[in-house]
Amino acid sequence: QVQLAESGGGLVQAGGSLRLSCAASGSIFTVTLMGWYRQAPGLQRELVATISSGGNTNYADSVKGRFTISIDNAKNSVFLQMNSLKPEDTAVYYCYLIADRRGISYDYWAQGTQVTVSS
Repeated sequence: QVQLAESGGGLVQAGGSLRLSCAASGSIFTVTLMGWYRQAPGLQRELVATISSGGNTNYADSVKGRFTISIDNAKNSVFLQMNSLKPEDTAVYYCYLIADRRGISYDYWAQGTQVTVSS
């Protein structure tokens, strides 16, 4: 089994910054891709950003230029630096992992961390 541990959520004023961290641990696996999704009340979960183990990134248009995703392959960890935060960024943020275990891909989700941006 693989576990994801998130940290870094909280309350911040508009224009401020937060940094989310997520570390994967557990049984033997290889990271294929890690990323972040978010879900605001009453809305569907949406992609924020993803990064492959090779460093290829993908961002939602709404966060381009403000958020930066990075990965530490040695520590199986992913980070999301969020700058110039807006009230509409308020949501529960979920860390996401696609891992390869003995040639089979598995998806894993963390429990979520609340990010609240006040106006």
